[in-house]
Amino acid sequence: MTTITVAKGDGIGPEIMDATLSILKAAGAEINFEEIEIGEKVYLKGNTSGISPEAWDTIRRNKVFLKAPITTPQGGGYKSLNVTTRKSLGLYANVRPCRSLSPFIATKHPEMDVVIIRENEEDLYAGIEHQQTDEVVQCLKLISRPGCEKIIRYAFEFARKYKRKKVTCFTKDNIMKQTDGLFHQVFTEISAQYPDIENEHWIVDIGAAKMADTPEAFDVIVMPNLYGDILSDIAAQIAGSVGLAGSSNIGETCAMFEAIHGSAPRRAGQNMANPSGLLQGAIMMLNHIGQADVAEKIQNAWLTTIEKGIHTYDIYKEGVSTRKVGTKEFAQAVIDHLESTPEVLDKVVYDKGTPLKLPTYQRKQAVKKDLLGVDLFVHWEGWKAGELAKRLQLMDSTDIKLTMITNRGIMVWPKGFDETFCTDHWRCRFSNPSGTRVDKKDIVNLLQKALDHGIDVIKTENLYAFEGKPAFSLGQGQ
Repeated sequence: MTTITVAKGDGIGPEIMDATLSILKAAGAEINFEEIEIGEKVYLKGNTSGISPEAWDTIRRNKVFLKAPITTPQGGGYKSLNVTTRKSLGLYANVRPCRSLSPFIATKHPEMDVVIIRENEEDLYAGIEHQQTDEVVQCLKLISRPGCEKIIRYAFEFARKYKRKKVTCFTKDNIMKQTDGLFHQVFTEISAQYPDIENEHWIVDIGAAKMADTPEAFDVIVMPNLYGDILSDIAAQIAGSVGLAGSSNIGETCAMFEAIHGSAPRRAGQNMANPSGLLQGAIMMLNHIGQADVAEKIQNAWLTTIEKGIHTYDIYKEGVSTRKVGTKEFAQAVIDHLESTPEVLDKVVYDKGTPLKLPTYQRKQAVKKDLLGVDLFVHWEGWKAGELAKRLQLMDSTDIKLTMITNRGIMVWPKGFDETFCTDHWRCRFSNPSGTRVDKKDIVNLLQKALDHGIDVIKTENLYAFEGKPAFSLGQGQ
């Protein structure tokens, strides 16, 4: 018997959770439920995180969390509990199956059967943002080797366990050569360890276009956090409906399972909501805790219910559906079909072996790192890069000199065009012209000279080479 943590959430959350739990119980899931309160009520009590310390203790003790949608109040500095939970518990892998149910659910892509595996902890979702000047704000995109290795290995292990034939990687490394470049590099390294699984890489924009047009060309897609968030919703919608999709959030010790849709407060309390998304999350949970036989029984009953045209309002369609039902009635229909399998849709057969679990990441030995210079980010309200360069060159020394100025990434000095529009945010690169190492004392002295000359330095980024290879971007046009 496995004890899991349950949160009924807000809006339609309590209704769809009750429906889902009733199906799990009827199917014989060996589960005990321990309920916590999260979401809107907790936020409005003055807790800006939306969850109490006691609730955290329950989740961490049970390690398996089935969560209904919650409402985050607008304004007031409330933080997204979904993002907080994923990152606090180290839930690095977000898994979203997107399979069409044609001809019973309308879709333009009847052959679609894609699983999107999204990195869940870093990228732009680190949420590190700053206003730097009057005109410019920044958001830091953080991609780590451990983050890449864990999610990409998970994608290949998932493909192997569930007998998927291909893993595709989406990045934008033609532009973001360091961050997305690392993700692509790690994909290339790890894919070589799985010769039984086909692999390919697409630039995310054309890959997204291909997925929207011909999703049957893909099987498992792995990608960084932001792309995965956007494209998994698109994939769920073009498969038939976001309302039918569930997701799992997997970590080394804990896991969370949920629907991908929101709390839909306008539909709350009306016995209208479709519980399918949360039920799909619960089915993934059963596979995760080693109850694949129960998961298989529920999934086939759900497919049979869909196939027989017993539909809630959101997927009901004249001529296809046979009966429009409410939340409770839909759950009862699934229960009534627990010994049935679909006749048109493919019957599901889950792997009854050991649940998928990856080894803990082992940090690699550090490599040689050389300091080659520094980028000073300067707030300056002038328009001509040449004028700024004259002021900055007063700070030059024998070992470190101004070598480049960019504005929004484009090089504007020593070469540049008058047509380039410049903001008040300038990246000013100082390095040894010979390309040799500099000392951190040189940077300290440089900052002191900037202060002496009235240069407003708002941020610095050291420029390193790892194993002799420069690990920083050039200016566009350089």
